[in-house]
Amino acid sequence: MNAMGYPAHYNNAGEILDEIARLSPAYKGMSFALLDRIGSAQWPCDENAPEGTEVLHTVKFPRANGRGTFMLTEYVPTIERTNDQYPLLLTTGRILSQYNVGTQTRRTANSMWHPEDILEINAEDAHVRGIRDGDWLSISSRFGTTQLKAKLSKRVNPGIVYTTFHHAKSKANVLTSDLSDWATNCPEYKVTAVEVIKATAETETVRSGIQKQAVTEEIIA
Repeated sequence: MNAMGYPAHYNNAGEILDEIARLSPAYKGMSFALLDRIGSAQWPCDENAPEGTEVLHTVKFPRANGRGTFMLTEYVPTIERTNDQYPLLLTTGRILSQYNVGTQTRRTANSMWHPEDILEINAEDAHVRGIRDGDWLSISSRFGTTQLKAKLSKRVNPGIVYTTFHHAKSKANVLTSDLSDWATNCPEYKVTAVEVIKATAETETVRSGIQKQAVTEEIIA
């Protein structure tokens, strides 16, 4: 705020929450003292719920008729499919210690808990490919290629591989398509057909030269 020309001074983060509580009715009862005493509190936290609200809607929704709105949407299957060239399905996601794509937490000590994105692969899939823990892998899809280190895992089933996308240098999203959900426009990050092979080492030319390829008619076929 000071850098943007609005002079302000806080001695600690608790004073910031105190200001939020003064200005926002839903946070009226919030304070560090309350959090220290009970551990956590969910809004609304006010005179009607001095320790927060565990369940927001218990009787009715905040609409004129008090009812929720539900809409039926037709299931539209993905056109992405595995085949002999791309026999594995890649799904990507987040990890608790990082904030979404690490936009905040990569500047903090959180990176100690998740210093790099890795590819989790089932032991069966790893065995037939001669892959061991810590090996560099080349992961290719119809859309792009990148490299990640291997982690043999029981968390993923045979035929499935998984990685996070918190570190920009991993370029995990070059593997995924430009397809998105028709209703929410959420990108299709969970079902990308890939092949995984053992690489001799991290290849800088691969990592720096990765470019997302255009969606070809192959995916439709």
